Amino acid sequence: MVILGYDTTQPVTMDDMLHHCKAARRGAPSRYIVGDMPFGSYESGPDEALKNAFRLVKEAGVDAVKLEGGKPRIGTVRKLVESGISVMGHVGLTPQGVSVLGGFRAQGRTAVKARAILDDALSLQEAG
Repeated sequence: MVILGYDTTQPVTMDDMLHHCKAARRGAPSRYIVGDMPFGSYESGPDEALKNAFRLVKEAGVDAVKLEGGKPRIGTVRKLVESGISVMGHVGLTPQGVSVLGGFRAQGRTAVKARAILDDALSLQEAG
């Protein structure tokens, strides 16, 4: 069980995350809150990601958003940062991609794969 009784995070919606982030903000008004961009809220491109990130910032009061992926998400990260939204990248074991990964399995177990994860992280850092 991951969240809300689901086996993975994939069924979680923007409305679910808005609800949770609003509750976190009310419970911790002076803390830095990072809202998790759910599966399907940013994969279609930077414009859709920006629309949903703005919702998390404006409606839920988050300080930053988190999205999964490295190099394939660089354009999205740049767009969000240029629009004034802080982004936390998530690389390696990415739960939203569990169906592509073949389940919840350790990533980066070879030097080549570990280097690819590091390169993804460095790319995200450079993007903002």
